[in-house]
Amino acid sequence: MRKAKVLRIPPPESTANEPQANPFGLVIFGASGDLTRRKLIPALFRLMRSGLLPKHWYVIGSARTQMDDDDFRKHVRESIRVVEESGPIRTAEVEHFLGRFHYLAGDSQESGYYSRLTKRLNELDKDHQTGGNRLFYLATPPDSYTGIIRQLGEAGLNRPVKTARWNRIVIEKPFGTDLTSAQTLNRKVAQVFKEDQVYRIDHYLGKETVQNILFFRFANAIFEPIWDRRYIDHIQITVAESLGIEHRAGYYERAGALRDMFQNHLLQLLCLIAMEPPANFDADTVRDERTKVLKSIRPIPPDEIDRFAVRGQYGPGLVNGREAVGYRAEPGVARDSATETFSALKLYIDNWRWQGVRFYLRSGKRLAKRKAEVAIEFKWVPHLLFKPLTPKDIQPNTLVFRIQPEEGIQLTFQSKHPGPKLCLDNVMMEFDYRGSFKGPSPDAYEHLLLDCLIGDQMLFARRDWVELSWAFITPILEAWAKAPRVPIYEAGSTGPHEAEALTEQDKRQWRSL
Repeated sequence: MRKAKVLRIPPPESTANEPQANPFGLVIFGASGDLTRRKLIPALFRLMRSGLLPKHWYVIGSARTQMDDDDFRKHVRESIRVVEESGPIRTAEVEHFLGRFHYLAGDSQESGYYSRLTKRLNELDKDHQTGGNRLFYLATPPDSYTGIIRQLGEAGLNRPVKTARWNRIVIEKPFGTDLTSAQTLNRKVAQVFKEDQVYRIDHYLGKETVQNILFFRFANAIFEPIWDRRYIDHIQITVAESLGIEHRAGYYERAGALRDMFQNHLLQLLCLIAMEPPANFDADTVRDERTKVLKSIRPIPPDEIDRFAVRGQYGPGLVNGREAVGYRAEPGVARDSATETFSALKLYIDNWRWQGVRFYLRSGKRLAKRKAEVAIEFKWVPHLLFKPLTPKDIQPNTLVFRIQPEEGIQLTFQSKHPGPKLCLDNVMMEFDYRGSFKGPSPDAYEHLLLDCLIGDQMLFARRDWVELSWAFITPILEAWAKAPRVPIYEAGSTGPHEAEALTEQDKRQWRSL
């Protein structure tokens, strides 16, 4: 594979007025947890350093762990050490940041806690001059969601104070475990918050390459005309991880790969790739088009699940040259567990644009490599002039959106190899974020937190989208529950052999990991 150089043309200076975040108070439920430490606090610090936060803001950390403000600030200081990897941090910046953080210990399931929280919010609104705008972030285990939401409603914290412009709530995934539980949670949320206050977060939608799918499709005139069944043979969406469950057995035993990755991340990617052009670039119009894709996915008949859905569970093997134990030997996992750590689906979208095009989706743990990408494989040329070659002798053009570990876009095409002989060679044109923009991409949570603060719901799941995604996934889960035998694949491989059959029956094959 040869690489062609790509000329980067600097964009003209933008004159558009970017939305600005209003002053705010942020309450993080689960402030002593891993998500807050690894993602939320570093994201806030980077936003502050980039000048994207308003002048007036503060954070209240909420958790059962007994701490005061100073103790919590020590945790915050430790959390922002990861930011030092991208450059030195000035002491003044750190102290300015730490001064915005406060802590209120207590049980978020008890009503008495919320009278104390209301009092603290009112005090800090005044001290930090935020005007009463409040964002509540649920960084807790999912079984805490309904209790917190109910208590916020009973305390009146779902309604903005008179001086405020907004109150919002951020709910982390998983949003339910099946269709029934998702519908129940949606009803309970709707009893307290209006839909325009609710931000169901999926960090995959905050990744640069994922967002760039929309810009790539709708800001370039040469691609959208061939973005359909006439020119595209099939599409592959892969999210592969070399890591195992990493001390998350308690969660993963209840979830599995299909719930953990497909209901949210992979189906969101599918919708971005397959959606129709929106009439305009506002949140609800874009989300309307994403929802239409889910409505168009062909349901899998219960008696044909095995033809369209494959699962597997990793056994022992070698990953990156190191021995890895099987899933059932992981701490906290049942020795007879039937939880899948790998899933693969073949889907069809029944509409005018995509009729007959196959969509292959796969995700798994303890695979050969960490890799996330969307690959659009175009059809073979109908007739090849260069005898004795046939169309099947050359590789079709492929467009790849690389999501991780290195974000970028690749396009492969055929070119004549230099020399007197007739010889074709694959050439790859490549764009990567780090090389072109001289630095790493912002973390997904930076994008998403800022969108919460400015009130942009485009990258968040709407109620109907969540329920439609579970409506598609739940029958597969139910069929697998009735047939608990799960194929075992070797750690460090590309997944179970059954996944290969999913593509081979169509005379296609998965892209290499």
